[in-house]
Amino acid sequence: MLSQHTKDIVKSTAPVLAEHGTAITTVFYSRLFEAHPELLHIFNHANQAKGRQQTALANTVYAAAVHIDNLEAIIPAVIQIGHKHVSLGVKPEHYPIVGEFLLKAIKEVLGEAATDEILGAWQEAYGVIADAFIGVEAGMYKESREREHGWNFFKRFVVSRRVQESGNIVSFHLKPADEGGVPSYKPGQYISVRVSIPGERYSMIRQYSLSQAPKPDEFRISVKREADNDPNGRVSIYLHDDIQEGDILEVSPPAGEFVLDTGKTGPVAFISAGVGITPMIGMFETISSLTPNRPVVFLHAARNEALGAFRKDIEEYAGRMSNSKWKVFYSEEPDGRINRDVLSTYADLSGDVYVCGPVSFMESVISELKLLGMPDSRLHYEFFGPAMRI
Repeated sequence: MLSQHTKDIVKSTAPVLAEHGTAITTVFYSRLFEAHPELLHIFNHANQAKGRQQTALANTVYAAAVHIDNLEAIIPAVIQIGHKHVSLGVKPEHYPIVGEFLLKAIKEVLGEAATDEILGAWQEAYGVIADAFIGVEAGMYKESREREHGWNFFKRFVVSRRVQESGNIVSFHLKPADEGGVPSYKPGQYISVRVSIPGERYSMIRQYSLSQAPKPDEFRISVKREADNDPNGRVSIYLHDDIQEGDILEVSPPAGEFVLDTGKTGPVAFISAGVGITPMIGMFETISSLTPNRPVVFLHAARNEALGAFRKDIEEYAGRMSNSKWKVFYSEEPDGRINRDVLSTYADLSGDVYVCGPVSFMESVISELKLLGMPDSRLHYEFFGPAMRI
């Protein structure tokens, strides 16, 4: 437990963190990797280069300061981040290292304003927050390794099949190299794929949604090829250009909180754009098998027909259902966008709505849904990109 004095000190630093947070986390990552380059095997290099991870961490530290009186308020974020950490292979011994360099970065950026009293309060607060993460993640690791066919960290899988789903998306069907089964997972979850790319000093990890309903012996991921000049595209380009059937990939167990509640039978709508379709198609397939009488709407946006993945799958799954509606929109065509009129026509706001896709698309759809009266409690969404981490 933190003393009230410590909480008051930490809370008083919130305005400073709002102003200097990204500067602090930029220094933090720079110093951390200078001293511990081995951690570059875990962190996404592209997110570092773009500054996205620095911003995410700054937001997390600020949230911790604001909610220091009631840390239970950030437990949902701790759980979401914990899934990311477990998928990446973050271990308890990493937390003291992070804490050391975070405090050093605060001192370096704030200078004399970072008094011993402030640093001491933050050291104490960080210890409590780190313990919360370690405890949550320990439970996740335990659950992962104790479930049938489960494991921790990374396991070798063979690419049993690759399928071109659209002009820029390829599906990889993955089977355990030991020829065993795979653990069941919740539709919408993701796995991490770790690769060692020739010419790259450090291994790279990327997270990909599982793009089919659970199967007993395989996973499927569907990877969009990013632009050649996009730093975040290094792994996707490698997978598209170099990974063939029979090749080996290292894979982590399923994780993630953006999942379909298979216990519900009320109306549900899936709204996606681009590669955001990948978790949705697995949810859609699951409903077609488990609850085919459930009222379902499936809306997807792509730039054009050549980039519209899973069209045949959508038709097949919808055909198994007694009460489904679906439509694919192409933005290069007239009336090819999912707007308020489309949402009011198709989506049943008395049910649940799942949204996934590029940030601008999601912000627009979520805003329109709320204007139409969609309550937050039935609105589910996941942004691609780095989770906020401490």
